[in-house]
Amino acid sequence: MPDDQRPPAWDKSKLPSRHSTSGPERAPHRAMFHAMGVTDEQLAGPIVGVVTTWNEAAPCNISLSRQAQSAKRGVAIGGGCPREFTTITVTDGIAMGHEGMKSSLVSREAIADSVELTMRGHSYDAMVGLAGCDKSLPGLMMSMLRLNVPSVFMYGGTILPGRFQNRDVTVVDVFEAVGQHSVGKMTDAELHELECAACPSAGSCAGQYTANTMACVSEAIGLALPGSAGTPAVYESRDGYAEASGKAVMSLLRSGLRPRDIATRKAFENAATVVAATGGSTNAGLHLPAMANEAGIDFDLHAVGEIFKRTPYIGDFKPGGKYLMKDLHDIGGVPVVMKALLDGGYIHGDCITVTGKTIAENLEGVKFPTNQDVVYTTAKPIAPTGGVVVLKGNLAPGGAIVKVAGMQQTSLKFRGPARCFDGEAAAFEAVEKRQYKPGDVIVIRYEGPRGGPGMPEMLATTAALYGQGISDKVALITDGRFSGGTRGFCIGHVGPEAADGGPIGLLKDGDMIAIDAVKGTMEVELSADELAKRKAAWKPRSHNYQSGALWKYAQLVGDAEKGAVTNGGARAETHCYADI
Repeated sequence: MPDDQRPPAWDKSKLPSRHSTSGPERAPHRAMFHAMGVTDEQLAGPIVGVVTTWNEAAPCNISLSRQAQSAKRGVAIGGGCPREFTTITVTDGIAMGHEGMKSSLVSREAIADSVELTMRGHSYDAMVGLAGCDKSLPGLMMSMLRLNVPSVFMYGGTILPGRFQNRDVTVVDVFEAVGQHSVGKMTDAELHELECAACPSAGSCAGQYTANTMACVSEAIGLALPGSAGTPAVYESRDGYAEASGKAVMSLLRSGLRPRDIATRKAFENAATVVAATGGSTNAGLHLPAMANEAGIDFDLHAVGEIFKRTPYIGDFKPGGKYLMKDLHDIGGVPVVMKALLDGGYIHGDCITVTGKTIAENLEGVKFPTNQDVVYTTAKPIAPTGGVVVLKGNLAPGGAIVKVAGMQQTSLKFRGPARCFDGEAAAFEAVEKRQYKPGDVIVIRYEGPRGGPGMPEMLATTAALYGQGISDKVALITDGRFSGGTRGFCIGHVGPEAADGGPIGLLKDGDMIAIDAVKGTMEVELSADELAKRKAAWKPRSHNYQSGALWKYAQLVGDAEKGAVTNGGARAETHCYADI
């Protein structure tokens, strides 16, 4: 290449990697790089961390190592020196329904922290992050916002649907089949046939569950390349997105565009809009505030709820609807959803993205497909308000959240007596034995961020109720969480949690509870004096995790309405890593 066509040399004086590569005093550091085949020419440019959550725990992550090689190639083409590293995941499909689920949300913090430590420890200049499983997506995006170095996120991709009895199925169908099996609606042989068919490839759970919800968020908030979220994991086109992501991060280094320039308050509003419009996971009510915390933006559960209130429900996705992430990919991917919302005036088109262009500019060439019913227009939505609702009342002063996507309007109100359980294990056992009555409000408490500890998901219990055919005849409330695959009138994130003496911890069997997802209220029919009397008699409970990572998490974690985070975020920082 002639000298006049070469890109300008990098000014290392403004890059963190100067601390490990520049000057005679860094000769020992450079020696370590040379041992890995890194040249002086490579060390003269940026060093880019390419982080994945690759592991052999579940299909969600199994293709990420392959995709990382393409991302590294893109970095190298752009003049950077890619350095691959990995971090953990806890896969909910494996952790669900037993003590392992207490580790799931905690892993989000461990992912963000470990990526931060690797980037800081080695003075990397930028990052490409590839994630597959539920908590790894927000975990990586949190680290990008925390470090504020030029970054591009890429989802590892959805799993292909399985086929069982001539219909598409996912792993959530298997959880629900456990409930069907428990009441004799499915034989041992049928259950085994389903479990063998449900997960036919690499990739994350196929419906609009937490992983795909947060993948949509990555595009909506501007941290991922347009179209990168929808492509199934096994498609070779995903490697093209990975290479493009590597090239994009090098462009961001040239321009100086950083994650906090992209993930503004308006960008978070866009992300919440896409969650509501697609009937996404209630876990977004935790992850969006946690990501905002890293950027120093006030965007708690109640702010998320305000966006949900004004957003039409336009994406017909499982668990409440008919379609899977692959179906969205087939009609054009997440840009189709965003185009519908932009045309309807529901998202901010002027937000900048990792392409260096705005949302509106990215969507200029997107035409909304009319010969499909996967995504509707905002003029003719599935429902006039979003598929997720935030509730508040004397039973949840700190808020709570429920997915109503797919529910009938007549089913959005419920009143019944409390049936209280201190922990999910006791509730699941009672459900398995059908020790409840139609009309009950099943209460699962002491499963919040501190009380669990770890705020586990309740999919085993909710799926069993659905499988038993009773999910429309009971309600369930908890200070824990729900899987993105949960359906039925299931309210999570109730705060303050029971471990903090919240009202959910003061309930007794038979207390009447009234839930109204139209008005956004959840009340226990007790006087303020009675609640105060019970609070005075309440005593804190201890849990079985008095050492290790779960104990440490319980000491540090904040309230669910603020994202259940373990650090003060950007508001408290005196300097940002990217500026060292």
